[in-house]
Amino acid sequence: PLKSDRELVLEAVRHCGQALRHAAAPLKADRELVLEAARQYARALEFAAEPLKSDRELVLEAVRHCGQALRHAAAPLKADRELVLEAARQYARALEFAAEPLKSDR
Repeated sequence: PLKSDRELVLEAVRHCGQALRHAAAPLKADRELVLEAARQYARALEFAAEPLKSDRELVLEAVRHCGQALRHAAAPLKADRELVLEAARQYARALEFAAEPLKSDR
């Protein structure tokens, strides 16, 4: 099926990151594909395989493009000060998604 065709899905997410929503499960675990989607669409991490939501490097790159991506990061990354600050630089309201201790950190 088309949802399993990596090259087709990669091209689709380059144009519209939301296309990741319709990809086959193995492609939602494809780091390169998820990163491309996240560059286009803040909520792309929502559709990524769980292990990728814990990939600090991938999530950092995603929040550099759109701070709202922090919403879909794994809980430990929401407590990562550098990552949260980077998200907030892109989207001031990203602090809403930070771990509680960071919300009160001045």
